[in-house]
Amino acid sequence: MKKIHAVTGAFGYSGRYIASRLLERGEEVVTLTNSPNREDLFSGRVRTFPLLFDEPESLAAALAGVDVLYNTYWVRFNHRMFTHAQAEKNTLVLFEAARRAGVRRVVHVSITNPAEDSPLEYFSGKARLERALRESGPSYAILRPTVLFGREDILINNIAWALRRFPVFAIFGDGSYRLQPIHVDDLATLAVAEGKGSENVTINAIGPETFTYRELVEAIGRAIGQSRPLLNVPPEVGFWLGKFVGWLMHDTFITRDEIRGLMSELLCVKAPATGKTSLATWLRSNAGTLGLRYASELDRRRNRRMRCFPDQI
Repeated sequence: MKKIHAVTGAFGYSGRYIASRLLERGEEVVTLTNSPNREDLFSGRVRTFPLLFDEPESLAAALAGVDVLYNTYWVRFNHRMFTHAQAEKNTLVLFEAARRAGVRRVVHVSITNPAEDSPLEYFSGKARLERALRESGPSYAILRPTVLFGREDILINNIAWALRRFPVFAIFGDGSYRLQPIHVDDLATLAVAEGKGSENVTINAIGPETFTYRELVEAIGRAIGQSRPLLNVPPEVGFWLGKFVGWLMHDTFITRDEIRGLMSELLCVKAPATGKTSLATWLRSNAGTLGLRYASELDRRRNRRMRCFPDQI
């Protein structure tokens, strides 16, 4: 009997890649999603169930017969439409539904350097969820990526967008803090491989290259032919510049917590690379479309019917 694999957010970013990898293997895939009416990228091959966090019985029923749950659900920042606290509460409901449904294994996407005592809600919430998953019952694989990049990403794309449009680019502080971007398909490949296992594991999901933030911006600028002067500014000044860009684009460009996490090197770990895709090579291959359009986090959440990612980002 064919096993069923459930992916949260298969019409979104990382969930889309995980579902695609599973389908390539001939697996039966279902998705739990907040966007059931979004364009179906899988031609009906993925059964869709709503993420009804306020109906735990319905969630458990949707997970009935599922062998592996791949959880990518989370929110990037606090907003009036969503908060980290609510996302944490919702994820706990999902874990309990998986336990009640008899799901054998949960592959959970977390973040590098989570800590329950972190002053940053993103990292403290992820740490509490890791603990909850370990205590929930099913076997688990916890994947801790840093920055994801890919055709549909926001951070790399919007840096390129800003480099294309402004004469200078502001760097928070000296820009010497490091990060290790991983391609979204490399993360998906790792997730699917870990779904086949049974051992409880926690894996830092990082790419093969380490950049300082300054080096990252320089690499993007070179790739798209827009090497701008880099201006070192205090973090608070950088935040308000980002606030202005967000105001122009009706979006949240960057938050104080994201700046603090970046400058604290929370997106960098001492661990072997799990991804193979070179960001520098990928930038050169995608230079023609990278940053041509602004990628709005809030637009993706406001409009649950539109295709999540246009052909050109």
